[in-house]
Amino acid sequence: QLSVVGIILTIIYPFTKRYTNMPQMFLGTVWSWSIPMAYAAQTGTVPVEAWWLFAANWCWTVAYDTMYAMVDRDDDLKIGVKSTAIVFGENDRRIIGFLQLMVLAILWTVGDILAFGWPYQLSIVIAAALFSYQQILIINREREACFNAFLHNHWVGLVIFAGIMIEYLPV
Repeated sequence: QLSVVGIILTIIYPFTKRYTNMPQMFLGTVWSWSIPMAYAAQTGTVPVEAWWLFAANWCWTVAYDTMYAMVDRDDDLKIGVKSTAIVFGENDRRIIGFLQLMVLAILWTVGDILAFGWPYQLSIVIAAALFSYQQILIINREREACFNAFLHNHWVGLVIFAGIMIEYLPV
């Protein structure tokens, strides 16, 4: 049942840039939907931490894809493509920062729910530093710097992934 919803979301997404002002929010839903699907496939249930992870991933996706949209903002305005970078306007950096803080808070909460220890917590602290660096990159809204901030998110994912993997290493 969850995969049917996932397919529908995936089919709808390409049209959102034409019909909604916030396609990044829809993309966040599409990307994040795999989390409850994976939990359901593996455990037959979708526990509360899956929905927290969905929320964290949604916030993260909206944040990084808004950075990407900042790169194309001028062109998008000319051709009529809609984005959060346009809607957020001068508040884009603040909203991205808020979303990044939400990612960190939610991931910290999930770590508490799962009783993860200091390696995972350290990965969240490092992710906070990486998010701070991204904020520095986008401060002047320069296209290349915004694109670099967008690309920089692979390091955030790697650090969080490493924190989780260390938690599951045999002692």
